Amino acid sequence: MTTIIATIVGFGFLIFIHELGHFMFAKLFKIRVDRFSIGYPPRLFGKKIGETDYCLSAIPFGGYVKIAGMVDESLDKDALHEEPKPWEFRSKSWIQRAAVLTAGSFMNLLFAFIVFCITVFVYDVYETPGTAVSEVVSGSPAESAGLVAGDRIVAIDGVEIQTWEEMTKIIRNAPEQPLEIAWTRGDSLFQERIIPEREKIPDLGIEIGRIGVAPVLVRRQNRLAHAFRGGGKFFSEISNLIFVSLKKLVLREESIRSLRGPVAIAQMAGESARSGIGSFVWLVALLSLNLGILNLLPIPVLDGGHLVFLTVEGIIRRPIPLKVKMAIQQIGMLLLFVLMLFVIYNDVLRIFQK
Repeated sequence: MTTIIATIVGFGFLIFIHELGHFMFAKLFKIRVDRFSIGYPPRLFGKKIGETDYCLSAIPFGGYVKIAGMVDESLDKDALHEEPKPWEFRSKSWIQRAAVLTAGSFMNLLFAFIVFCITVFVYDVYETPGTAVSEVVSGSPAESAGLVAGDRIVAIDGVEIQTWEEMTKIIRNAPEQPLEIAWTRGDSLFQERIIPEREKIPDLGIEIGRIGVAPVLVRRQNRLAHAFRGGGKFFSEISNLIFVSLKKLVLREESIRSLRGPVAIAQMAGESARSGIGSFVWLVALLSLNLGILNLLPIPVLDGGHLVFLTVEGIIRRPIPLKVKMAIQQIGMLLLFVLMLFVIYNDVLRIFQK
């Protein structure tokens, strides 16, 4: 039951904020919104408020906002045979239309960034100024080498160390590999060969090196500024991982079978929800970042595909023939549906292989 609830809440929220972005920007530019749908057609039920039909639709793997004067997921083209009306998408400027198309992804990316910033603000309360040692673990390689509390590590293998982060990065990447570590104690300089112990991190499936020292911690003075910097760093690093994965898929360095679909995501949602609200929100933020980036890919049906149509029309200075748009959209819908079936099949297969 936890998995079901977490999946509904997580997917529903991601779809809602994405479509809310399109909706808000359409309203901002006085474009009529005919439908706000969670799920793809056919429509199941809903309620019309003003000019907009707010509804749930049958295919649950997404959603859409039906904007007047635009070929979208509903594939409704009836109104497009007439001249553009002032309240229609096609009557607006290129910049306004591009803003409406990218607004959904913008909302997903913004949500992820905000969650990353809040996470840093709440949990990263202390900082480690410099490389001073506050504690040495009994029986550790550091104690055996002669390190004591109050020492300051200044170099590893002849490379000067200025921050604790620089030091731990080198040590963690060198389990059971000898390192020449230099440190100061008052005016004295010491240097010893230390071999970091190998430590397993089960949750991450990796092994790291450790020598058994703890840093001096002080409470951060400007936590808000640090939260924005830290949140931005998380955002940048995770985005880069997504692009690297996409590149590997395109270059066939990674199998398409590595993709995770709704079933796998539902399992992760259930596990994260059972771990606590913080873990669940973090997962939703990661999924939101993925959704925001992937939706901007130049693929028909996705927002990036619509943006390609818009860009081509801006270059050739005339609309792309409606029949061409419809054909491309239909092909895109079919391919997306086939891909979804494929990843669901792989998700189920992985469950039975465990």
